[in-house]
Amino acid sequence: MALRINIPPLTRVLLVLLVGFSLLCQVASYRARRTTNANEATIVPWIALTPQISVYYPWVYLTSTFAEQNLITLLISGTTILYGGKYLERAWGSAELAKFLLIVTLIPNLIAAFLYIAAFAVTRSAALSSTYIQGSISIQAAFLVAFKQLVPEHTVTILKGVIKIRVKHFPAMFIVANTISGFVFFTDTAAILCWLGFLTSWTYLRFYKSQPDLMGTNTGGKVSRGDASETFAFAYFWPDIFHSPIAAVSDSIYNVLLVLKICTPFSAEEVETSNEQASARGEGGLPSLLNQGGRRGGGGGKREEAERRRALALKALDQRLQAATANRQQTTTSIPPATDANGERSPNADTSTEHGDESEQV
Repeated sequence: MALRINIPPLTRVLLVLLVGFSLLCQVASYRARRTTNANEATIVPWIALTPQISVYYPWVYLTSTFAEQNLITLLISGTTILYGGKYLERAWGSAELAKFLLIVTLIPNLIAAFLYIAAFAVTRSAALSSTYIQGSISIQAAFLVAFKQLVPEHTVTILKGVIKIRVKHFPAMFIVANTISGFVFFTDTAAILCWLGFLTSWTYLRFYKSQPDLMGTNTGGKVSRGDASETFAFAYFWPDIFHSPIAAVSDSIYNVLLVLKICTPFSAEEVETSNEQASARGEGGLPSLLNQGGRRGGGGGKREEAERRRALALKALDQRLQAATANRQQTTTSIPPATDANGERSPNADTSTEHGDESEQV
């Protein structure tokens, strides 16, 4: 029996790119060291991003993300892309995941290169303009933001349950760890890419990405832009004690962006819809983060999703019918009986009431 590899197509491509560009970068760097007799790592400007000469190799804004420097970072990136890519590709689809990856790869690399060039212009330090920018840190941060949106309450257990961490806490932990590492171990490029990947992915998911209709109320499949739910606000990525000060700063920035017409405000309906979508995801509308092996292809997952949507739609319809019945009964009891000229109750009223009761029973 042939071995079946249960990896979606785009995730396979990403893994091939990661391994291919990482090996190519190491081979090219090794050959360059032998040629120049250098002991330190040699820059490969046509694979990795070097700010001062990246204008001559524009494709490095994509390839540098898949070029890892050592085996440890390669294994971490491969694990992230394998499990994170599989999950998001099945939840969003290949086209939406490709768009998401393109955004969280290009924008952080472009901004990072600009920051290093600006720092070089101020300090005149040649080391800044020739900094080696590479690695999938921005993708890792972006995946954690996406998991925070899709399965925030999912709990990951480590060491047989000794350590339990909810997915919604991972982005903040990842950012803090990379920020501390940037100051202590001088991995400033990783810290910058981490922050830029986090901010870019959150901005896209919060304001621009079309969200699927998990409530089953729209057959079109996409009903809203962005995610206006309260639990996906910027302040909710951090511990509760920091919510108020962070919300004050983020709200001020948001108001400035509204004045500049860079962002458009969410309507009350969009906020309500997004909160319902978040509630639907929390009730099991998406597959478990780590239990992805139960699906044997896309057909089973689609059938399960259709059944779940149908159940939610029937539940909502039943609630509407109950509300309509209650309103009709209140209206019937509030109508006074008809009377004749002498103030006595008309016999026709009893007849009409009886007919009305019979019609309601039918």
